[in-house]
This record gives sequence, structure tokens and C-alpha cells, in this order.
Amino acid sequence: MRARNRLVPACFAALLAVLPARAQAPDAPPVYPDETLVEELVVVARYGGPAFWRVEDADTVVYVLGTPSLAPKRMQWDRSQFERRLKGANEVILPAAGNTVKLKGVPAAAVAYLRLRSSTPFEERLDPETRARFAAARESLGQPAKAYGTSHPLAAAILMINHYRDRHELTDQDPNKLVRELARQAGVRVRSKSYDLGPLLMRVANISQPSAQVCLDETLDQVRAGPGRTLAATRAWAEGDVPGALTNERILERCLAVAPGAAAHDARIKADQAQMIAEALQRPGHAIALVQLRPLLSQGGVLDRLRSQGFVVKTPGE
Repeated sequence: MRARNRLVPACFAALLAVLPARAQAPDAPPVYPDETLVEELVVVARYGGPAFWRVEDADTVVYVLGTPSLAPKRMQWDRSQFERRLKGANEVILPAAGNTVKLKGVPAAAVAYLRLRSSTPFEERLDPETRARFAAARESLGQPAKAYGTSHPLAAAILMINHYRDRHELTDQDPNKLVRELARQAGVRVRSKSYDLGPLLMRVANISQPSAQVCLDETLDQVRAGPGRTLAATRAWAEGDVPGALTNERILERCLAVAPGAAAHDARIKADQAQMIAEALQRPGHAIALVQLRPLLSQGGVLDRLRSQGFVVKTPGE
């Protein structure tokens, strides 16, 4: 994973690392994004290869490729449908180019110091049973105890998710990177947006220990289970099996969902993606958009928003 892709988890953990532990009342169960899907949009494609949805008006169509939330790096997939639609396309719309954290005036050394401020490895703060689970998980990822120099379970969980993805060569950036390059080679304009996560991350002090502990427990379970679920889901994705592709693991998304302001940030991204597709429909011809499957197909998701605006949405099964 490149340094840029590490930035958000590292900075998130950096800020969490200095939070004081405090006793708090048990939280209500967290509400995770995109749990409820628009069932009539969840279909198996009637053609080979990954599934495309169609958003149409009188003289324009946008082919929307639903992409995996997590996939093996450099995964192979049948690109024939995509490459056929790329020919003559007005533009290709990609998901966020990479969430960034603007830290003007904060030297990198200071950020690193905050991230590693705790001189005691995180696992030494845990009860014996959880400590054993945590140690087994980090050892399976080839990480020493000192790699988790934080006092907060959410920071430790996000660091472990990052190490887990590195270990198994998983990424949330494919096939976006390949599509960007293919569009460049074809001379097709690419559009995407990026977002500053700084304001969101600065509010992490309000994340409770109980919520963070739920995230840590789920992370340890995922590390123990391994990447089999993701590998099966991406195979289903490559075959146009949308229900199968939707079984992909989403630990990082679930962990970040407990941050104050995360729901508003998520809604803003969906609204922006729907708006870019709506703008593409103003120009006669056709375009291509990539959106992760669950944000694409959920209630209040991208296709749901476009349908509410009066656009015609057709499924890969039609």
C-alpha cells in the first residue's frame, strides 16, 4: 500500500493515540452506513463480467459500474464490457480520488510523535483473554507489539486493519486505478472529487471506549478469519453476481462509522457522486461512472438518489 493510501488510517490513529481512557456508559448499537439495500437493484447480471447499471434520460446514458469495497491488488476481471463502453465516452467518473487530511503547519515528525506517544504496547492494557487474541492477530500479520503504541482501541483496530490489508495484498483502490489509466490511454476525461477528513478526525475525542471496543473485537475476528470472504466476494463481483459480491467484509467502514460526523460525511459523498452522474446526463451521448456497490445500491444511496430526481435506472438484469 502506498504512503498516500496509508495517510487516513495513520492520521486517524495519530489523533486517537493521545485520547485519555475514560469510563462511559454503554452505547446504543451503532448504525452502519449502507446496511439496508434497495432490493430490486440487487440482481445477477445477464451477461458475463462485472455488473453495470444504466442511468438514462432522453439522449444520454451513464453506465455505472459497481465496484468492490475491498479486492486483491491487481485483480483480474473481464474488461470487454467496460472497454466497449469506454469507446466514445464523454467522461469517466471515479469515486473519491483519495480522502486526504490537510495538516498545514503540523510537521510530519509531530504527527509521528502523537501516533506513537504511548510507550506501552496497546496489548498490555488488555484483559488476559483479549490480550491473547490481540497478540495472536498481530503475530499472524508479522507485527511486533511495539507497532501498536497507542492507548485507544479504535486506533489499534485501524492500525491492524491497515496491516491486515498489507499482509494479504488487499486494496480499496482497484479497479479504480486501472480504469483511470485505461481512460487516460483512450483520451477520455476523468472526473473525481477528494475530501478533507481533517475536521472529521479532529472530533474523534467523542468516540467512546465501548464503541471503539466493538470495532476492535470485529477486527480481531476478521484477522483470524483471513481474506477468504473478500476473495469469494470479488470472484462473485467479476462474474456479475451482485448478491455474492455484497457479502464482502467492511470492517474499516464500520469502524469509521462510529466517529461523530461520519454519517454527514458519507451522505455528502453520495450526494456528490449522484450530482456528477446527473451532470453527465446533461450532455448527449454516454459516460461511465464507478461507485462502490453498497453506496450505489443502498437506501439513500447513489442510484436511489438519482431515481428520486426522476432519472430512469435500469439494472444489469434487464
